[in-house]
Amino acid sequence: MSHTYSSVFIHCVFSTKDRAPAIPPERTPDLYAYLSAIARDEGFSLISSGGTANHLHLLISLPPIISLAQAMQKLKGSSSRWLGPGFSWQQGYGAFSVSPSQLPVVQKYIQNQQQHHRRRNFEEEFVALLRSCGITYDEHHVFG
Repeated sequence: MSHTYSSVFIHCVFSTKDRAPAIPPERTPDLYAYLSAIARDEGFSLISSGGTANHLHLLISLPPIISLAQAMQKLKGSSSRWLGPGFSWQQGYGAFSVSPSQLPVVQKYIQNQQQHHRRRNFEEEFVALLRSCGITYDEHHVFG
């Protein structure tokens, strides 16, 4: 085969340091636009973004030449600086592969974060994602 073909969709989740409500609601539209521009400039795509004052969900599409770790470093590092002095993201992130057939479901889930979190806090949501994906975790260290 003379070309490389790939279909890599990742649902990424990460929180503010100590899960503090540090993302001002009035800045979220600009934050999502900024994250999209970072992705575009770095050669990958941000398909969907959503979150609350203490965490974000991003659906990204990665080409074969960009690793997940590279993409996350660019997104978190640049946006942390953009959000200003004193802001920082929690170390680490969750990353969950998404089948192309499930993209609409994941997009809807990401875009409805405000409503979703009226019923479940971030910690409950994140542990549920880990469990549903069969990811082993240490409950004493999962949140730092």
